[in-house]
Amino acid sequence: MKKIFAVILCLAMLAFTFAACTSAPPASSTAPPESAPAGTPSEETPVEPAPPSDLVEISWWLHGSNVSDDAAVMEQVNAYLAGYGFKLKPIWGTWGDFDTNVVLAINGGDPVDIYFTCSWSADEYNAFAKKGAFARLDDPDDNLLEQYAQDIWSILPETLKSGAAVNGDAGYGVYALPGFKDYAVQNCWDVNVDRLTELGFTLDDVKKGFDSFGDIFAAAKEKYGNDFYPFLIEGAVLERMVTNTIIVTGDAGSNNLLSYYLDPTDVSKAVTGKLVNKFATPEYEAFVTKVNEYYKAGYIDPAMANTSQANDARTAHQTAGTYLIGTQSYSFGYEVQASAERGIEVAMVPTTEAYVDTTGSQGAMMAISSASAHKADTMKFLNLVNTDPKLMTLIAYGIEGVHYNLNADGNVEFVTEERNKYTPWRNGLGNVTILPPQQGEADLAPGQDFWTVFKDYYASAKAIPALGWALDQTPVADEIGALANVAAEYALTLSTGAAEDPAASLAEFRQKLTDNGIDKVVEEANAQLEAFLAAKG
Repeated sequence: MKKIFAVILCLAMLAFTFAACTSAPPASSTAPPESAPAGTPSEETPVEPAPPSDLVEISWWLHGSNVSDDAAVMEQVNAYLAGYGFKLKPIWGTWGDFDTNVVLAINGGDPVDIYFTCSWSADEYNAFAKKGAFARLDDPDDNLLEQYAQDIWSILPETLKSGAAVNGDAGYGVYALPGFKDYAVQNCWDVNVDRLTELGFTLDDVKKGFDSFGDIFAAAKEKYGNDFYPFLIEGAVLERMVTNTIIVTGDAGSNNLLSYYLDPTDVSKAVTGKLVNKFATPEYEAFVTKVNEYYKAGYIDPAMANTSQANDARTAHQTAGTYLIGTQSYSFGYEVQASAERGIEVAMVPTTEAYVDTTGSQGAMMAISSASAHKADTMKFLNLVNTDPKLMTLIAYGIEGVHYNLNADGNVEFVTEERNKYTPWRNGLGNVTILPPQQGEADLAPGQDFWTVFKDYYASAKAIPALGWALDQTPVADEIGALANVAAEYALTLSTGAAEDPAASLAEFRQKLTDNGIDKVVEEANAQLEAFLAAKG
């Protein structure tokens, strides 16, 4: 773990301190009992439970879950929630099924109360706030945040609060509660250190970068056989890591059309400050050529190029440790969580220093659905779950003594067999800073409180020049719709290396983009960005 700490600290810039604003809870507060300090599960039941018939059932659609058995956990969660008049009905969306199912539910008007949303999911925050899917939480006529959620709102970093304000169907305002989690972006190589060491390589070899991985992968194939795929990738993440571009918030969903290139030596600067057609750049062409070389050598699982298989296959390889180097959009301390869950030593090797962009500040949020029948109670529930350590710990980690144990230092140690049946995505739940740290996270902050160092890390990340800007698709909605369909036909295949003839496919792809109006989209996007930067000063 000392190696991991050194790798992260060299780029983390832990030079600034974090100070969260606080305020006294209002009369309607659902704050946890005073006997429950932050990060420690409370042993106290708040009040007498309400009769089952009087409980308000809150349905919550989550992302990134690996939950096959939640019965025992939900029994305890709901026994606790009954003291507040609630009952929770979680919908455990996975990395594989969330995007399709949640959009169908929202468009169908399903009366779900809370939807996970963010800048990168299919129910993308800016777009779905604009189309009326989410309730405005700071509406002047019925300010749910002010009335029922000041406890959590007062402790969120200003970057997260400002990033939550967007142009929605009810005007400029907040349409989802940000999760207090990682909010800076730092793309990293996800390294299986056990296998890397077994092959005779070190993290220094990984630091040489994407173009130099061939010898490492060849050694892995020779040792572990043809069924072993050493390079575990998400095509879109890999492309951003290699070319130093960012997700453009408001772009065309999972197959982004635009690139905004950062200076890898200083991420607070842009290379040109202009948006470009991602797929027409020499950087993208060089990337496609190299990843195709790796694919044809058998280093990449063909499932990574299949939309319906990629996410689940990638998760399965991670869990089993059947990979060597992967792609990862990093959150501070994630290597500790990954090591515990996978039963291997995992290291993260950054490709850039950490930065804050609009996408990162909207990286995980909870929106109250416009279709919710009890919005005020749902806001109260969100305030509670984000400020009550016992409740958040139950939902995130399960039951002490069953899914995890607390060691002498108060850190979580997972009971692997049971935890494998109940593994919610921690960073998709909300305010993770009230949870007990996981075993090993203290190694990332020797002699200090882990969550203090965590907050310092994110507070010190540099802001990109275009922070706060998101593309308004309205003037080019028809073109983006058509272009998204074109990108869906080509982008994944090219970015995972699976194209039989990448040069021919890329040429065909570029022509179809031109035919469907990509130049108009680029022109409109740059006009909006220029206006935003001018107003920002």
